[in-house]
This record gives sequence, C-alpha cells and structure tokens, in this order.
Amino acid sequence: MPAKRTLKGPRTKQPSRTNKPKQEEDMMQCIAYATADQYHLPTLCHDLIAHGFVEINELPRDASNVLVMGTDNAAKPNDTGAIFFFREGSVVFWNVEEKTVKTVMRILEQHEIQPYEVALVHWENEEINYSVGEGNSKLLRGNFLFNGEQDYEQVVLEKFAFSNALSLSVKLAIWETSLDNFVESIQSIPEMLKSGQRVKLSRAEVMQKIGELFALRHCINLSSDLLITPDFYWDREDLEQLYDKTCQFLNINRRVKVVNEKLQHCTEITDLMRNHLSEKHSLRLEWMIVILITIEVMFELGRVIF
Repeated sequence: MPAKRTLKGPRTKQPSRTNKPKQEEDMMQCIAYATADQYHLPTLCHDLIAHGFVEINELPRDASNVLVMGTDNAAKPNDTGAIFFFREGSVVFWNVEEKTVKTVMRILEQHEIQPYEVALVHWENEEINYSVGEGNSKLLRGNFLFNGEQDYEQVVLEKFAFSNALSLSVKLAIWETSLDNFVESIQSIPEMLKSGQRVKLSRAEVMQKIGELFALRHCINLSSDLLITPDFYWDREDLEQLYDKTCQFLNINRRVKVVNEKLQHCTEITDLMRNHLSEKHSLRLEWMIVILITIEVMFELGRVIF
C-alpha cells in the first residue's frame, strides 16, 4: 500500500461520509480502527493499567472476546471516555481525546499479532457521532443516541453492541483492501491468456496466489461474525436490534456479498491459471517421453545396423 492516497477507492465500503451530519456541540465522537489480525488481551490489559487506565468489568462473562478500559481523559464532559479492544484486532474509542488515542495506539503496537500498515489503519476507519438524551437508545440519521436515564451497566452493553458492528466494518474494510490488491496482482492474467501470451508465473507463485485467496476467504466467511449474528445477542433482543441496525447502516451484508462474488471470480481465475500450468506440465512430460522413445529407437536401430 502506498504511504499516501489522495482519493478513496470506489469500493463497496461504508456509506459515503461526504454528507455526514455535522457534529453539534453536545455530540461526542466514536471512532473505530482495525490495526492487526489479533490482540493479546491479557498483556494489553496489564500494560494499560500500568499507564493509568481502568478496566471496566460491567460486561457479562460470555463477552470474552473484548477488553473494555476507561479513561479520565474524555474529549467532552457529557460522557466518560471508554475504549473497546476486540481480540480480532480492532479498537473502538468513545469520547476519548486525541492525545490519549495516540497514546493508546502506541501501547497497542506492543500487543498486536500481524499488524497492518499504519497508513491503511488510519485510512480505513469508522467515525460516528453520538449524544446522550431522552428516549430509547438507537441509531438515528447516522448518529448514536443513548438514553441518559439508564444505568451505567446498560450503557456499556449498548456501547458494546455498537462497537461490535463498527469493529466488523473496519475489519471488512481491511479485507476489502487486501482483495483489491489481490485483484490488481492478477488482472493481467486473463489478457495474457486471451492474447496467447505465456503466463509469467511459476507453479510456486500460482500456489501462493491460491493460498492468499483461500486465506482471505477463511477470514471473511469462517473466522469472523460477518455471516451470522454472534451468540452473545441470542437472548438479548434489545442489544441485537442495535447491533443489526448498525450493521445495516454500514452495509455490511451487501459488502460481504460483493466481496464473496469477487472472491469467486478470483477463484475461477486462479483455477484457470493452475489448469494452464498443469497442461503445460503435461505437454512437457509428453515431449520428454517422445524424445526418450526416439532416443531408444535410434539406439535400437544403431545396434541392428552396426
């Protein structure tokens, strides 16, 4: 990935943010990043506590894939600052001042497994404004609205539901970029085959491409919650509604469908490449057999004649 990108690619990412509602004075900011394949949460928790952060234990035990930390360095006084770290490699900041966000990101680097490029992390983020007021908590016109009269434990649960959807969106954005890079790396193959040119890829390189493709399909369809609703929400209908509404707003289902269609097309291209190399290998073996038979016939003729 280049260090700087002037324009965002016209992919199936989140809805356009060019017409995003302006942040009013009483609104706070929620921002999500995907920084690595995974986090090591136990050591991360210990490190953050050593830097003055406080662990929040209001989440139920079955939400074991997330670490929630609180901070006094809130960007605005309307709400406390909170940070959600998901084991799958994404982090969501709620009303945290920019200086503290940078500090947390530096700490996080020490606990990442297979980190992503910094430029990509900051490019593929999600930003949504939120406020605290009256009425049921919901997603309204691109903003999160929280009921200010409910207890803190319920607020943490609702923030978890919103954060869960945001974390899926930023992870999907990273995989979309990986797929875009993969498509770019093989886009010349069909034209080469069409024009009868030789495919400039060895068998090892083709198998590497196939491995990259299947690893990406595994991440999207098997090791993530993009295709199903997590078990956590099965007996929590109110939280499931918040989670589903946010996923719909971020177009996650449609984006996953488009990504899988692209993956299927890439699979067909890699299968074509593998078949083409197999045919070339078979042809080479046939010619070797013909040459060996010819040599054997010549030796036999030489023995008979002389």
